[in-house]
Amino acid sequence: MQTGRAHKGVGMTSDNTRQRLVRRLREKGIHDERVLSAIAATPRHLFVDEALSSRAYEDTALPIGRGQTISQPYVVALMTQAVLAGDAPLGKVLEVGTGSGYQAAVLARVAGQVFTTERIGELLRSARQRFHLLGLHNVLTRHADGLNGWPTQAPFDGIVVTAGGFVPRSLVDQLAMGGTLIAPEAIDGQQRLIRTRRLESGLERQDLGEVVFVPLLEGLD
Repeated sequence: MQTGRAHKGVGMTSDNTRQRLVRRLREKGIHDERVLSAIAATPRHLFVDEALSSRAYEDTALPIGRGQTISQPYVVALMTQAVLAGDAPLGKVLEVGTGSGYQAAVLARVAGQVFTTERIGELLRSARQRFHLLGLHNVLTRHADGLNGWPTQAPFDGIVVTAGGFVPRSLVDQLAMGGTLIAPEAIDGQQRLIRTRRLESGLERQDLGEVVFVPLLEGLD
């Protein structure tokens, strides 16, 4: 785990480099200042292998091992912006698929509490170390099959699914009235990022565009 000066970042991981990423995200349509501030405050280089740290602030997905990736910063920002756009205050958020922990770390800066589940124990242990290093005490983690959500903590004001395929009914049922669920869904042979809001009148869906995520799997590893 990188600590000390590496926490702040130098060279290609410096604050200036991080600010350039924020400017690129703004140019691509990320307009919520809360999201941009969260991206600027989150040291992405701590969430990748040290050998890849010089690429941490490129707007691209990077491998994190076990066949998983850390999502492209634009996609992280887009999902965070979308979940913040609901009517309900973002008190409790569920993330399905902790991975490196980067998405949860960004969410932790705009939400009251983040509950994040990961099926791969090795990845979750590393993510927990990063949350501790960054002092993100409002992130609660669980080694669990994300398809089941986190029923004992429901309902959630927001749910973010970071793997693609389908959204089980169990997750929709854990969404608070007025809450928002963001997930990549398989539609007509491609993954589409879908924003679902739970309203008194039913579910309202909005297509936010094509994305590419690792598949949503069941079980533990």
